[in-house]
Amino acid sequence: MAAGGFVRMPGGSVVVALSLPAPLPVSGQGEQRVRVLVHAKNRSRALTRLRNLGLRAVYLRGNAAPPTPDEVTAVLHHPDGLIWRAAAPSAGDVAVSRPPELWRPIRALLA
Repeated sequence: MAAGGFVRMPGGSVVVALSLPAPLPVSGQGEQRVRVLVHAKNRSRALTRLRNLGLRAVYLRGNAAPPTPDEVTAVLHHPDGLIWRAAAPSAGDVAVSRPPELWRPIRALLA
């Protein structure tokens, strides 16, 4: 299930953030998740943009994990308004601490 949320911008548009299972599993690691950010006119258009790219079962229920101010800045400065990176490990994971990845265009995830 996708965890995510949204934030409404002063101009009326929204930024939607979703944490989804990675479409391509990485060998040697457990279930990996990606954080996807979409800038659109409204929530339905943001989800439609993802569905048009092939992520058909994407829904936003609630606002449990809205985008942070840094995430909003990243998506607003990207020309496509649709970016992703590997999700940060949850607090229960005993993974090695590593710096966050850079944001990538959505084409890099689906290629």
